[in-house]
Amino acid sequence: MKVFKILVFPISLVYALVVYLRNFLFDKGFFASKSYNTPTICVGNLSVGGTGKTPMIEYLIDVLKPTSNIAVLSRGYGRKSKGFQLADKFTTVEVLGDEPFQIYSKFPTIAVSVDADRQNGISILQETIKPDVILLDDAFQHRKVRPKFSVLLTAYDNLFVNDWYLPTGTLRDSKLEAKRAGVIVVTKCPENISKEEQHKIVKKINPHKKQEVLFSYLKYDNQLKGLEIPLESLQNRKVTLVTGIANPKPLVAFLEKNNVTVEHLEYRDHHFFTDNEIALFNSKDLILTTEKDYVRLNTKVNELCYITIKHEFLNNGASLLNEKITTVAKN
Repeated sequence: MKVFKILVFPISLVYALVVYLRNFLFDKGFFASKSYNTPTICVGNLSVGGTGKTPMIEYLIDVLKPTSNIAVLSRGYGRKSKGFQLADKFTTVEVLGDEPFQIYSKFPTIAVSVDADRQNGISILQETIKPDVILLDDAFQHRKVRPKFSVLLTAYDNLFVNDWYLPTGTLRDSKLEAKRAGVIVVTKCPENISKEEQHKIVKKINPHKKQEVLFSYLKYDNQLKGLEIPLESLQNRKVTLVTGIANPKPLVAFLEKNNVTVEHLEYRDHHFFTDNEIALFNSKDLILTTEKDYVRLNTKVNELCYITIKHEFLNNGASLLNEKITTVAKN
């Protein structure tokens, strides 16, 4: 791996230069960036890989839905459709992509849409749905839209300040762009992270004066969905864990901590499972998977359950974020 990183380092320098020039042209107005009357809240990151964007979108929906008519707009990565799509009761995971379909499955009264052209998607939502607020999923690097507020996520074990550009590292955007975020959330922290370590991370990130740095961890539900069984009931069973997510390590560590031994079948992020793979899963005693993978496996695998996750904030992070988000949605 070290040899590979050395070999591709010149490519990462070219990539970094292209990213810098692109952002420079947006900053100076050579490339147009559009803002909208409808409040738009962006959730995104600077790197490829999982930082918990979908659970954060779901968190924001829970905060806003009592008082706001919400629409969600995503690119719909990995979907088998084109153009703008708005979810309804006939929509499939192939049309929306796994993450938007997961959101729609949990919040069927929310307008969930996908469009690679974010400007087009926002315009259609404003004309048809007329939402009070639009949540932009994974849109931090999409400079053609200027959101009213941005939530930037960075994983505890891969902070953007310690990262480097693709393909040597995982950065897809410049570290300097963190300045555009209203809030930076360090996700996937240990639950017992000390105040001293939090302080060190804040110092590394070096936020500007009006920027909050919050800390969260992923909380796994001990009650498994699908089969509606407690997690502890898996301790003496043959369990096959199937994951098609960017980083399954936290889930594997959680299962080990709870004395659940699994056979782990790991696939790339957003993987659509083949008939042969489905047949393999149906030959197993019990399949445990993630919520995102469940929407691609449901109705195809017999003994199937999944585990849900959500962000839990440390300190007073939840109240700080909630106040900022609700203020943006009202104005």
